[in-house]
Amino acid sequence: MTDSFSGVKRQEMLQTMSEKTFDLIVIGGGITGAGIALDAQSRGLRTALIDMQDFAAGTSSRSTKLVHGGLRYLKQLDVKVVAEVGKERAIVYENGPHVTTPEWMLLPFYKGGTFGKLSTSLGLRVYDFLAGVKRAERRKMFRPQETLGHEPLLKKKDLRGGGYYVEYRTDDARLTIEVMKKAVELGAQAVNYAKVEELLVKNGKVVGVRVTDQLGGDGGNSSYSLYASKIVNAAGPWVDTLREMDHSKKGKTLHLTKGVHLVFDQSKFPLRQAIYFDTPDGRMVFAIPRDGKTYVGTTDTNYKGDIVNPRITVADRAYVLRAANEMFPTLGLTEADVESSWTGLRPLIHQEGKDPSEISRRDEIFVSDSGLISMAGGKLTGYRKMAETVVDKIAAMLVAEGLFSATALSPSRTRTLPISGGEVGGSAKLESFLQSKISQGQRLGLTSAEAALLARRYGSNVDAVFALVAQYWNEAECRKMPAAVLASLVYAMECEMAVKPADFFIRRTGALFFDIAWARQWKAPAIAFMAERFGWDEAQQAAYTAELERLLHEAVNPLEA
Repeated sequence: MTDSFSGVKRQEMLQTMSEKTFDLIVIGGGITGAGIALDAQSRGLRTALIDMQDFAAGTSSRSTKLVHGGLRYLKQLDVKVVAEVGKERAIVYENGPHVTTPEWMLLPFYKGGTFGKLSTSLGLRVYDFLAGVKRAERRKMFRPQETLGHEPLLKKKDLRGGGYYVEYRTDDARLTIEVMKKAVELGAQAVNYAKVEELLVKNGKVVGVRVTDQLGGDGGNSSYSLYASKIVNAAGPWVDTLREMDHSKKGKTLHLTKGVHLVFDQSKFPLRQAIYFDTPDGRMVFAIPRDGKTYVGTTDTNYKGDIVNPRITVADRAYVLRAANEMFPTLGLTEADVESSWTGLRPLIHQEGKDPSEISRRDEIFVSDSGLISMAGGKLTGYRKMAETVVDKIAAMLVAEGLFSATALSPSRTRTLPISGGEVGGSAKLESFLQSKISQGQRLGLTSAEAALLARRYGSNVDAVFALVAQYWNEAECRKMPAAVLASLVYAMECEMAVKPADFFIRRTGALFFDIAWARQWKAPAIAFMAERFGWDEAQQAAYTAELERLLHEAVNPLEA
C-alpha cells in the first residue's frame, strides 16, 4: 500500500502541492474532475486536484447509480447524447467491472401511457443501434403475461406489454474514488476538504488558486497557494460560483435540478426486476433492486436552495411514494416503510423555457478571458469522454503556448485503462476472480458473505484489504468489531483519504443509503478508532459524531417545506 492517498498524510500533501508548479490544477473531486485528473496525468501532465468537500460528496454520490445509455434522451430526440453515452457505458464497465454491473431493465407500457408497443419497440431498436449494443444485450419485447412473469408486482390493469433492455448499475461514489485512485497511482496529487478561496491572477491570466484546509491547519497554517499552467473548473453545481470569482459568468449558466431517491427493504418492497416506468405526469422513474433493498427515483425539479446539503422534502417523498404505489399497487407503501433516502443536484446548462426533465444533459467547455477552463453539464456515464475532450483542448493550448512540444503529450489512454481495482481480467473474468477471492477470504477466517462483499467492493485491491484483515484481526476482537469492518475502515483512511466518519459510511461503503442499520451498528467503534488514529480532541470527535448523526437523521426525516 502507498501513502500517496492517505488521510493521515493529507496536510503534508497540501504543503507539498504548494511547493511545486503543476501543468494542471483540477477544481472539483466528483466524477468529472476525477476523470479529467486521470486522463491528464496518464498523458504526462503533472496534475493536482482539490475539492472543498470529500471526493464525490456532491452529485457523484447522489445519482440514480446507473451508467446508462440515456433512453430518456431518445424521447427528446437528443440522438447525439444517446449515441455518445451508449458507447461509453461499455467502456466504463470493462475498465471497472467490480463497480459496474449489467442490469436487465423492464419498461412496461400501458394503455394511454407515454410509451406504446410500437414506440417502445422502435425506440429500443434505435437505442441498440445508436449505443452499439452487443448482440446478447439487445432489446426484447414481451407480451403482458411475459412482462408480469418477470415482475409480478407490476400494475396489471391496462398493461399492454414490456420492453426489455440492458442498463448498467454502478456505485457512483466508489466509481469516482477508483478513478481518483488510479490518477494518484499514476502520479497525480489529490486532496479533499481544500476549498478555493481565490483565483490567483498574473497579467490578467489565472495562474493558480489559494485554498483553505477546511479541516484546520497544522500549527495554524491552513492556507496554501497552488500554481499551474492551466486551471480547470469541474466543480459541478459550484461551476458558476467559480465563474463569478473569475468575473466570467456570462452567456450560458447552470440550471440546477433536484433528484430524490427512496430506499426500502426487500421485505417491504420485494422487487425482483429493475423497472423503468412513466408516472401520470409524464416523468420517468426507476425502481431498482440492490443488495437486499429496492430504491426508487428520481424526481426532477428546479432547485434554488442550499447546494452543499440538499434535502428531501415531505412533498418529494410523497411524490415518489405515489409513483411507486401507482405502478406497484399491491404494496401499499407508506412513509414508515422508507428506510433511507438521498437527494442530489444535477448541474445542467440552462435552456430557456424548458421543463427540468427536458433540459439537455450535454456537456460544454467554457474558456474565460483569464484562461479559466470550466466544464459544465454532462452525465456520469460520459465522464471519460468528457475528460478526454477537455484534456485534448488543454494539451492543444499548452502546445500553442510553447509549454510542450506537439509530440511530448500522448493521446488519451483511458479507453482501455482499467481504473483502480479494475485489474480483474475484464468483465469476462470477473466471476472467476471473485470466486477465488471469496475462497481466499474464507481461509483468513471471514464468512463467505464478508469475503464476497470485500471482493466486489474493492476488486483487484482486495488483497490489500485482506492483508489488513489479518493484521487487525486481534484488534478488531478487542474493539468488538468484525475484522472485515475494521479492515475496510483502515483501508478507507490509509488508501482512500477518508478523514471523517461520514466519508466512510457514505462515500466509501454506501452504508448510509443501502444498509443504514449497519452504519448505526458500527458508527461508535469506527469513530473511536478514527479519533485515535487522527488524534482528534474531544471537540473534534463530538463535531464529527454530530455530523454523522445529523446525516443519519436527514436520510429518514424530510423537510416540511
